[in-house]
Amino acid sequence: MMSKPKGKQANNKNKEKLTLAEQADKFDCYQKSVQEPEHEIDIFDQVYRETYKRKPIKLREDFCGTFSVCCAWAESDSKRLAWGVDLCEETLQWGNENNLSKLKANAAKRVKVLQQDVRESNTPQADVLAAQNFSFWIFKTREEVVEYFKAAHANLAADGVIVMDMMGGRDCYDSDIVDKRTIVKGKKGFKYRWEQASFNPVNSHCTFYIHFKFADGSKIKKAFQYDWRFWTIPEVREMLLEAGFKDTVVYWEEDDDDDEDEDAIWSQVNEAPNDYSWLSYVVGIK
Repeated sequence: MMSKPKGKQANNKNKEKLTLAEQADKFDCYQKSVQEPEHEIDIFDQVYRETYKRKPIKLREDFCGTFSVCCAWAESDSKRLAWGVDLCEETLQWGNENNLSKLKANAAKRVKVLQQDVRESNTPQADVLAAQNFSFWIFKTREEVVEYFKAAHANLAADGVIVMDMMGGRDCYDSDIVDKRTIVKGKKGFKYRWEQASFNPVNSHCTFYIHFKFADGSKIKKAFQYDWRFWTIPEVREMLLEAGFKDTVVYWEEDDDDDEDEDAIWSQVNEAPNDYSWLSYVVGIK
């Protein structure tokens, strides 16, 4: 009886041994690092109730990516409907296989996804239109943003709001800055790294990357890349009014260092502290 070639076996095993980065799913890492669907829904509810004194039912999530917010929206109430809109087929397919597939049938049937430009108007008019994670910054000219806001206005019901998150502060304009956070600890854990690669003060064009580093030292470099224009709150509010919205408001997180474990409290403001780095929401009211 012939013995098996041990050397060949060892080589095959080495080929099969992959790093944690090679085994990782970048979309799963992104969702764990960046997205908090339940928080977003809380914000949408708060904004809409404070504006129209009732509960929103229909959500349109522009630049929806893996549309986890749409799925969480449908789960949050048996009457709620959601439409997700994005151009990337790969990202939408991942959402179908990993987010939509996990919903109960009753919730899943209330989520619709469209692969198209967000400026198209072929969905039912929504109560809330969300453009999160600074996604509309992909539009680098005033004309493009106003065009998008006009489309958003048309995609909203008569009692509708558009909700967009914004970032700013002096730290956000620095280049070669990397924010590092541990997302999952342990031997199969990973770290999220947000890199501010470049900022051009002449035209406010900027480049950001998301990298992931794993417990074995392996990395997914430039898992996601963003080439944006850095818009400011006053510019966005002016463009919303130009596009036809009747009013705009800004929501700012209340600072309470004594209750770090408490949920954040967001309030409408006309003034805010000049922090080195901040997040806010800008709301357009139809």
